[in-house]
Amino acid sequence: MSPLLSLILGLAPSLIWLCFYLRKDVHPEPKGIIVQVFFLGMLSSILAAVLESIPTIFFVSQKISLGFLPQTLTRIFSSREGKFLFSFLGIALIEESLKYLVVKIRVLKDSEFDEPLDAMIYMITAALGFAALENILIFLSPKVFFLSTTESLSLAGWRFAFATFLHALCSGIIGYFLGLLFFKTRKRTGLILLGLGLATLLHGLYNFSIMVIGQGLNLIIPVFILASLAFAISRGFRELQKANIYPPPLPSTTRKQRSKIK
Repeated sequence: MSPLLSLILGLAPSLIWLCFYLRKDVHPEPKGIIVQVFFLGMLSSILAAVLESIPTIFFVSQKISLGFLPQTLTRIFSSREGKFLFSFLGIALIEESLKYLVVKIRVLKDSEFDEPLDAMIYMITAALGFAALENILIFLSPKVFFLSTTESLSLAGWRFAFATFLHALCSGIIGYFLGLLFFKTRKRTGLILLGLGLATLLHGLYNFSIMVIGQGLNLIIPVFILASLAFAISRGFRELQKANIYPPPLPSTTRKQRSKIK
């Protein structure tokens, strides 16, 4: 498989989902900002990979031996319980937090962020950028790069339907709660934490079910999570679209609410 094909197969799942969700926006966002958020999402994937590798290097693989680290930490990270915690705190929380930070840093202070639905659009965009680089690195890895074209296309299909979709949906949950901040500004911190918490919980459960849980359930649980998230995101889009169609009557109120979200 050529590097160009690897790049195409890595980008395709994210770009397809991005086009799908952008079409749901009644008032499309500036293309320049969408592109920036997408690429910042890709960059956040690199940082996530670095942060996620730390426990593996120090504890699980024992590639680095440091005498002052108690051996119990190695056993904890290698155990089933340790893997359970790592799925949530070492992977899901890191990834969802970084995708949120992309939107917080680039979008929330921008004047174009003026409608509740914008939050979901930008969070999903950041997530799809994150997933795009993740997919590209997978397709460029030695184990995948030398697969046949048919096998590579099959893998791209799985990444499209599962991992890439999961990233978009989990971040969409965070975006929904960010959108609610236009109307519930006094509950700012609570709503953000709730969105991050739900996204982390579902993302972590998905990861753990694939990596650890036995055959059968490691497919049923992810499908159930994706179906539930897809339903929730679809409903969230409808709710925030209504808010976009029927905005608060006073523009000054909208600006005041947006400033509190920042």
